[in-house]
Amino acid sequence: MERILLVTDYPNLTELEIHDFHKEIALNYFTNKSSLRSIFQEQITNLILINNDECAMTCSSNYTAKIYAHILTFFKNLKILRIIEPSIVSYPPLSLCYLPSTTFSSPILTHLYINVQTFDDCLCLLDGRLKQLTTLFVTVCCPFESSRIIHNMLFGEDIQQTLMNIGLQDVTSIVNYVCDSRAACSIFSLPFQFDYLKDLGNKFPNIVFSYVTYLHVKDNDPFRHEFFVRIVQSFPLLKYLQIYNVRSSLPVDAMTFSSDNCQLYSTIEYPHLTTLDLSCAHREYVEQFLNETKTYMPCLTELLVVLSDLIIVTKNFTRNETRRNCAKVKTLFNLPPSSNCARPSAARINGTEY
Repeated sequence: MERILLVTDYPNLTELEIHDFHKEIALNYFTNKSSLRSIFQEQITNLILINNDECAMTCSSNYTAKIYAHILTFFKNLKILRIIEPSIVSYPPLSLCYLPSTTFSSPILTHLYINVQTFDDCLCLLDGRLKQLTTLFVTVCCPFESSRIIHNMLFGEDIQQTLMNIGLQDVTSIVNYVCDSRAACSIFSLPFQFDYLKDLGNKFPNIVFSYVTYLHVKDNDPFRHEFFVRIVQSFPLLKYLQIYNVRSSLPVDAMTFSSDNCQLYSTIEYPHLTTLDLSCAHREYVEQFLNETKTYMPCLTELLVVLSDLIIVTKNFTRNETRRNCAKVKTLFNLPPSSNCARPSAARINGTEY
């Protein structure tokens, strides 16, 4: 990073995106002794961090005080801060509840995208410490640990009412129970201005996410054809789609993956999709996306899929209905079944059990 930023002057540089970010970068470069100090403090107004630090490896409160709070203090002209996960592995969330109210404060920050520990931490962000904040997107990692929620289940109506009570009108939320014991909660200003959205489930508001190019969908209930129709309508610029769902929406019988059944639905087209991750998806979704009578992906160049599923759905790479969607694939990740996905061990396809 030093060699690039110091090789010449960049008088118009205002946005910086750092991949493979970890706390050592902040401790070494975000200091007054850093050779990059003047660029960071005087020029950067938009900072994007792809955070590779793992949540399980550190205390969230300490990380908040030493890294997140320091970033807002050090970058004196920062107006937009986005901290993004590189994959499904979570980074240390922002945790403010037990820290002074001046922690993670800024008089000029207007846009914030970050994971928070609890719903209470989200409310801390709205207590006035970010005086100019107009756009907020948070993912709540542990929504059940909130002192404001007295019910056993968290509902979008509860959050919406709280937001209205504190005077936030152009803000909405999505609550998705991704498994029996965990919910993902996203709260954001409208219109949605970020390019990344994670843990989207079957239920989401009827709005257009005009800027989202990376989408991760996950639900405890199966995704049906209508869900993917809504995805195309709501995410017109989608380039990367990751599906995490091991539940089948169809009865497992001899006709489950028969192309004859595809005539019941119209073909869904993803005009910009280049990367599709089905490594933690039921075999039915491999059929849903690779079968051209169900889905058309003219730009698909990268595919992540379980090898056994790929062989079965493509009939050992001889099936005509799956040729067109695979024709432009240049990078193919053939993965073994993941134990983390709790995948079923057998299914019937065209009368044969595998």
